[in-house]
Amino acid sequence: MILTRRTVIGGALAAAAASTVTLPASALSRLSNLAHLDFLRTSVSPPPAPGHTTFGSGPIGVLWTYADHQADGSYKRIGGGTYDPVTNTYGQGAYNADDIARAAVVYLRHWKQFGGSPDAARGLLRALTFLQSSNGNVVLWMQPDGTLNPSADPVELPDPSDSGPSYWLARTVWALGEGYAAFRHTDRAFAAFLRDRLELAIAALERQVLVRYGQYNVVDGRRLPAWLIVNGADATSEAVLGLSAYVQAGGSAKARRALARFAEGIAKMSAGSTREWPFRALMPWGESISDWHAWGAQMPSALAAASSALGARDLLTPAVGDAAGFTPLLMTAGGPDNGWLPVPIDRSQIAYGVDARLQGVLAVGLTHLAAFVAAWYFGGNHAGEPVYDATTGRTYDGISGDGVINRNSGAESSIHGQLSMLALDAHPDVARLTGTPSYDGLQIVEGESATGGQVVTPPSAWTGESQWSNGSYLSLDGTATWTVPPSAQPRLVLPVVNLVATANPARTTWTAGSRTLGTLTHVCGPQGISAAPGALQPLTLAGALPAGATSLTAKSTSAAQVDAVLLVPTVSSLRIGNAVLLVSLDTHPRVMPGKRAYTYDAAGKLVARGRALVVPGGFTVVLG
Repeated sequence: MILTRRTVIGGALAAAAASTVTLPASALSRLSNLAHLDFLRTSVSPPPAPGHTTFGSGPIGVLWTYADHQADGSYKRIGGGTYDPVTNTYGQGAYNADDIARAAVVYLRHWKQFGGSPDAARGLLRALTFLQSSNGNVVLWMQPDGTLNPSADPVELPDPSDSGPSYWLARTVWALGEGYAAFRHTDRAFAAFLRDRLELAIAALERQVLVRYGQYNVVDGRRLPAWLIVNGADATSEAVLGLSAYVQAGGSAKARRALARFAEGIAKMSAGSTREWPFRALMPWGESISDWHAWGAQMPSALAAASSALGARDLLTPAVGDAAGFTPLLMTAGGPDNGWLPVPIDRSQIAYGVDARLQGVLAVGLTHLAAFVAAWYFGGNHAGEPVYDATTGRTYDGISGDGVINRNSGAESSIHGQLSMLALDAHPDVARLTGTPSYDGLQIVEGESATGGQVVTPPSAWTGESQWSNGSYLSLDGTATWTVPPSAQPRLVLPVVNLVATANPARTTWTAGSRTLGTLTHVCGPQGISAAPGALQPLTLAGALPAGATSLTAKSTSAAQVDAVLLVPTVSSLRIGNAVLLVSLDTHPRVMPGKRAYTYDAAGKLVARGRALVVPGGFTVVLG
């Protein structure tokens, strides 16, 4: 294991605590490598399309969507959907605005960071603006010959046409904002064109989304902002990254207003507390209080960028809560899982989600924590193998929950792998951790594993806004007992129950032996725009499960629905090599083994170094 080039405390060099380690040449070299993205890039001369133009003339730069791993180790570039060799078309298309926009950000950042030619970034931005319509919205798909495909086969939702706001419009704003900032001093004519197209996109967002500013949707009793792009803090966060770059570069008053309002909406998606689910995470979807996913969850880095651009320090509080509160627990629970819905169900892990976590912790200066997130690329994952190859610039398409690597390497994974590598190249102080991880964190006990009650299997595990763990739940009208794995320390108990809007809700009382841990009332507020009645929610019991306990009992007064029980150690941990991440949900400080440690409180502030102290709601990194 390589610990660090320079020991960094709280994002600032601390000479007094510095530790010099000799690194092999491979660790000293640049991580970022654009070779595989270059392989995915090509150019096309699209036929004329009404309402679609771009800057200048000549072919535009595009990007193949997927790269399939072949038996001989090579890669084949393909598009999305069924391929028709007669017409040379795909059901979706060969190239898409999502990947073109994000790849443009990679090439822009690489050019800014290392110099060289801006031609690749320019070509991709020209393609992206060709996909933009005169109404400011964006068509998602393009066929191999450059023909636009606004109606994918099979039908996609949301519609991939330019009919309204979309993820790809948000990502277009991201690329145009960073593009304007990058070109404004080197190519004023091109920068002016990008500015005009960005203002066109902002106008579309104003009339389609920000027209609802100040309005709220009711979602199972909670008021969530109604002015998020496609009701998503995830999509909105990517637009905020571009708006922040544009405002920092002298963007318009209209852009500044849009940035402030979108950032405000994202900040309002913060939920939970240090001991209550989702542990201060910024939730990604404005139509569910039960669904957190890793992909696209750029909310903390977006709020940090907006805070800097607007001079609004209050935006940092929810950003730090997500990065310093939720992310450490996610890591000790098994790493950057794709979906907690609300039980960690989708345990696959992809670069899109890992990069969002990495960007978030780096944006608020948590470089010690960043090392544990970044380790996923270098073998600190369920597969125990690297998923990024610096010699080719290739990032694999992900790892399944049981540790199987998907050896394909499409545009999205390659893009977010490169965004991560550029960030790590810009932060050489982040430790390079290698080794198979060991976890002592959140555990899942399925509801239907109990003795007592009745197992119910709905027609679909997906409720419309969340998902039943293991596809079933326990209907309980009486008493049920679970056998739980032992632990040497007390654990928080979070039964995942279906809350319903009713005047006569079920109540469950939870005990361990003779000790009562708490009583829950299974009730939520009005359904509102939620797609399903009720809400699956993990609720923290007042009392902890004692150390050594292996049995948990619930008694219900009427029919209750129990999906699962989450058990979280009061101090959870992740070990990679000789480095350990400790996360405390305890109510008082504790001293753990280790003498070279860095302790952060719940606000993400470095509060101690030396002995391994853990403080409530905070995390500690122990080295050596």
